Amino acid sequence: MNHNISSVLTSQRSFFKEGKTKEVTLRIEKLKLLKSVIEEHESEICEALFQDFKKPEFESVLSETAFIISELDYIIKKLKGWSKPKKVSSSLINFPSSDYIYSEPYGACLIIAPWNYPFQLAISPLMGAIAAGNTVVLKPSELAPNTSQILADILAKVFPTEIVAIVQGGVPVSEALLEEKWDYVFFTGSVPVGKIVAKAIAPHLTPSTLELGGKNPCIIHKSAKVQLAAKRIVWGKFLNGGQTCIAPDYILVDSPIKKEFIDAVQKEITAAYGINPKESPDYARIINEKNFDRLAEMLEGENCQIGGETNREKLYIAPTLIDEPKLTSKVMEDEIFGPILPVLSFSSEENMADIIANYSKPLALYVFSEDKSFSEKILKSYSFGGGAINDVVIQIVNKNLPFGGVGTSGNGAYHGKHSFDTFSHKKSISKRGTWLDVPLRYAPYGDKVSLIAKLMKKF
Repeated sequence: MNHNISSVLTSQRSFFKEGKTKEVTLRIEKLKLLKSVIEEHESEICEALFQDFKKPEFESVLSETAFIISELDYIIKKLKGWSKPKKVSSSLINFPSSDYIYSEPYGACLIIAPWNYPFQLAISPLMGAIAAGNTVVLKPSELAPNTSQILADILAKVFPTEIVAIVQGGVPVSEALLEEKWDYVFFTGSVPVGKIVAKAIAPHLTPSTLELGGKNPCIIHKSAKVQLAAKRIVWGKFLNGGQTCIAPDYILVDSPIKKEFIDAVQKEITAAYGINPKESPDYARIINEKNFDRLAEMLEGENCQIGGETNREKLYIAPTLIDEPKLTSKVMEDEIFGPILPVLSFSSEENMADIIANYSKPLALYVFSEDKSFSEKILKSYSFGGGAINDVVIQIVNKNLPFGGVGTSGNGAYHGKHSFDTFSHKKSISKRGTWLDVPLRYAPYGDKVSLIAKLMKKF
């Protein structure tokens, strides 16, 4: 249900000022209810995801519902502890004092969610914002209408609009939301739209988290276990029909093992999706015609060693491997965000580095190698949001790891306690004792300069 944005924001600010969202017991109560309602409607959520882009039930549970339920359990269990003021070491200069960090909610938060994981990427930041004591206006993606509607139904059962309101619609709605003054903005989506969001909120200096994307390299060293690498890459790349921001975007494979790798990929695609992936119940579809056309254009004139078949009516693009595309080609220009995997070979580390240098800092980087020194060198040589050695995508599962980008792939991070911290302002407090007042800092300063300099340098 849509609401008048300004009036909703006014009511949320009023509710926030009353201090009710700061009550930890209320936050926990609402998060427990949210978990219960999600569990109650899990099959309907999976059906909505299937209706939106034929997402297999297994993938819906793995990457959407179970993912969220697990994180909710963790937040509910830890929230009381996170919410308490944290005592830190005091400075002797301020003796006597006790120093603390207070976690304080920002206030009215705007969350704009994407279409590729339309349930998980809406609820995950939302529960972090609620855990921290904020109010939320959530804008789900209009490109996944069935999931957006069940999100609205679920949230209406859990939260009054004074705490959480969901606003549905397309670009004009997003533009209207961004005209308002928010206390925090959390956006997940493409780099171009992320820039629009950043520009819109800049006049108010609104703090934000931008979860974007990039061309994620996946490096396969000659020491890698090739068949296992292919198996894990095929799963991570073609999960969700390739529409995953942390999926490998292109492969950089050591020249001597390139043919072995391509053969292994073909074997693993067949093992996962059969001879004709179009008939597989385990392979998702492209979200809409616009994205289908964008991806189909990338295939034009390329050497498709595997796949390449398309069906616009069914929004189907086969799991595809492109051999040695030019760096100036469409498929190598920007993030692919679909089931197309370019494979480029490298003959030396310098050659590999030259290819990676063509792109901005990615959201993820992966390396397959049995040579630990090579893997560590790669991790230290490149800046990226996060990644894995000898696997792909799996770093997102660990609640103790922050998830986020760097540079053009985003700023800020969340998941687990990092979500609570993202939506919390850390307020620094020194509590001074009154039983002693050292006169050193007070004027007249006289000959106290050398003494204060020594003390400041030491403490």
